[in-house]
Amino acid sequence: MLKNFFTKIVNILKRFLLFLPGLHFFRKSAVFEDTGRWGEKIAENFLRNNHYKILGRRIRAGKHGELDIVAKDGDVLVFVEVKTRKTENYGRPISAVNFWKKKALSRAAIAYLKRLNYPQIYFRFDVVEVVGSPGNSEPVIRHIKDAFKLSSWYYYPRNS
Repeated sequence: MLKNFFTKIVNILKRFLLFLPGLHFFRKSAVFEDTGRWGEKIAENFLRNNHYKILGRRIRAGKHGELDIVAKDGDVLVFVEVKTRKTENYGRPISAVNFWKKKALSRAAIAYLKRLNYPQIYFRFDVVEVVGSPGNSEPVIRHIKDAFKLSSWYYYPRNS
C-alpha cells in the first residue's frame, strides 16, 4: 500500500519535472516517443474512419508549439491532441491535458491560424485517448469532441 503511494508520488513529480527547463535527464525516452507516435497513427486512422479529413500530423506552430493532428470535420477545423497510455492505472489519458497543456495548445493553434491569415472559420479542440501499446490487443480509443475552449489568455480576431 505504502509502496504504491510512493510510486504514484514519484510519477507525479517526474511529470512535473518534464516541464522545467534544463532538466534533460527527466525527458521522455525513445520508448515513450514510439508509443506516442503509435497512438497518433491509431488516432489518425480512427479519425479517417469517422470521415475527418486529415490536414497534417505533428505540425510545428510557433516557437515551441506542436499540434498532434489538424483535421477538418465538415466545415470545422479541429485541433486534435492525442494522449496515449499503456494502462489507465494512474487515471485516464485526458487528465494530462491540464491548464498548461491547454494554454500551449491554444498558443499553437493561434500560431497555425495566423499562418493561414486568420480565416473566418469555426475551430475546436478535441482529445483522442488511446489506451494500449504496440503489439498488444486492440487499443481502447475514446474521442472527446470539443474537450476544451481556447484559453482565455489568447484572442482570435474575427472580422464582422
